[in-house]
Amino acid sequence: MSLKIFKKSKKNIDRKRNYWYENFKTFLIAILIALVLRSLAFEPFSIPSGSMKPTLLEGDYLFVSKYSYGYSRHSFPMSGRYSFFNSSNRLFGEYPERGDVAVFKFTKNTKIDYIKRIIGLPGDKIQIKDGILFVNEKEIKREHKGVWRAKDRYNITHSYDIYEESLNKDLIYNVIDASPNGMLDNTGIYFVPKDHVFAMGDNRDQSSDSRILNKLGYIPYENLVGKAQIIFYSRDRSEPLWKLWLWPSSIRLERIFKSIN
Repeated sequence: MSLKIFKKSKKNIDRKRNYWYENFKTFLIAILIALVLRSLAFEPFSIPSGSMKPTLLEGDYLFVSKYSYGYSRHSFPMSGRYSFFNSSNRLFGEYPERGDVAVFKFTKNTKIDYIKRIIGLPGDKIQIKDGILFVNEKEIKREHKGVWRAKDRYNITHSYDIYEESLNKDLIYNVIDASPNGMLDNTGIYFVPKDHVFAMGDNRDQSSDSRILNKLGYIPYENLVGKAQIIFYSRDRSEPLWKLWLWPSSIRLERIFKSIN
C-alpha cells in the first residue's frame, strides 16, 4: 500500500470515528437535557382512572410543573432508591394552595403516582357533611349544575350530578356526585398534621383519597411531585387500541392544550 493510499484510508477511518463520536455526543446531550427538564421543569403524566372526573378524564395526558412546590427526592427518577432530600430540607419548598391539582407519591408505595385536588394544608380541619365540604368549620358552597354523563373504559355510560365548587374567589371547579349518601359523604373531622396535606378526588363518591386514612391518608409534604398545569393530549379509551381505524376519531381535540383548574 502506498503512503498516499494509507493516508487516505486513515483519514476515512478518522472521519467515521468522528461521525460516530459526534452522534453519540449529541444523543447523550439530548438525554441529559431531557432528564434535567423532566426532573426540574415539566414531566408528562397520564390519567389511568376516573377519580378526578370531570376535571381529568381517563386517557388525558398532561404536563406537571416540578418547580411549583420545590424539589424533594421524589422530584427525580428512581426516587425510591436514593434519598438526597427529606421533608425538612426540600429545596425551594412551597406548599400548594388549596384547590391545586397535584401529583404526589402514594403514601403506601412511593413507586405509584397519584393525582388529586389539594383540599387541606397543615393545621386545617376538614370534614364532609351530607356531601358538603367544610374547611376549618367553614362550609364550601357548591351549586348544582345539572347532570353530567360520561363513558367509562368499558364503554358504559354513567350519569352524575355535577356541582360547581370554589375553595376561594379565584378558583371555580366542578365536582361530581354519583349517588346521595355515599360511603364518604359523612366523615369525622380530619386534623391535617404538620408537614402533610389532605387531598380529594373531584369524583367524590369514586375516589380513594385522604378521607380513607388506612389507604392514602395524609400526604407527606416530601411526597409532592408537582402541580398539574395543562393537558397536551387526550384519547377516548373506551375504544380498544387494536381498532386502528378508530384512532383519529378517538382523539378529544377539545381537551388538547386545556389548562387545569
